[in-house]
Amino acid sequence: MTTAAQAGATTAPAAGPDRIPKPSQGWYRVPGTNIKLRRVTTILSTGFPKPQLVFWAANLTAEDAFANLPRLVAASLNPVEKEEAYDWLRKGHVRKKDDRAEIGGAVHDVIEAHVLGQPVPESFLTDDEIAPFIDNFLRFVTEWEIEFEASEVVVGNLTDGWAGTLDYLFRSRPIARLLKVPPRTLFVGDTKTGGELDEKGVYPEAGAQMSAYRRAEVAWLRDGTQVPMPKVHDVGIVLHLRPEGYRPMPLKCGDDVYDVFRHVQAVAEFQRVLSKSVVGEALTLPQLTEERAA
Repeated sequence: MTTAAQAGATTAPAAGPDRIPKPSQGWYRVPGTNIKLRRVTTILSTGFPKPQLVFWAANLTAEDAFANLPRLVAASLNPVEKEEAYDWLRKGHVRKKDDRAEIGGAVHDVIEAHVLGQPVPESFLTDDEIAPFIDNFLRFVTEWEIEFEASEVVVGNLTDGWAGTLDYLFRSRPIARLLKVPPRTLFVGDTKTGGELDEKGVYPEAGAQMSAYRRAEVAWLRDGTQVPMPKVHDVGIVLHLRPEGYRPMPLKCGDDVYDVFRHVQAVAEFQRVLSKSVVGEALTLPQLTEERAA
């Protein structure tokens, strides 16, 4: 892992968006330097155990199987069709994640447009699948008096060697009042669109993710300027957004949670590097010489 203390800087690019680090293959490279910062989401996906995903994928496969039982039975009689059906069935979780990513991307685009004072794209408002999410997001903004400070901000910790893109920074008098903090308190926010409103959809690792963003040392503005990360509260808000409604979920993201994130980062680094050399070749007994054998 390369940190600012270890990396030598070169000539920085001219002012502009090109100065903002961009994610690539699990890293953010700071333009004009040799600094590489590990991506926060890569750290969490590699180092954080997610047993619930195993059950989610298994349940999804079972649902797909029963919903397509006649097709699967027919396919089982033909070797080629059987292989295709098997491949389709085992990739159900990938299709589901792709669908969620499309909806999540649309929601993020709407938030960004709202922060910039731009109109919501008409294509989102007329999409039967996406429009309910957008309606509930706008209702959240109105009902909770949300004042966005920034969205899609790249932030990083040069000392600890990571970077990521936080969803948004905002203020909310109703939320501040419920959390018993000053009304102008700045919060870090995230949006999750999975699960159901009466079930799981927000998990503790979201708090670990926001704890990292809270402990960022720097942030990059839209014009590429690098500035100190503003101070945010040690409770973040995850907006659990669904077509049937929404829930603002408070998640702890203080220093104790950040300590856990750092442990996860160490596990992720173990998986990336050291794990590949931990298991050696199987040992075999040396061949006995004829003299010793005699």
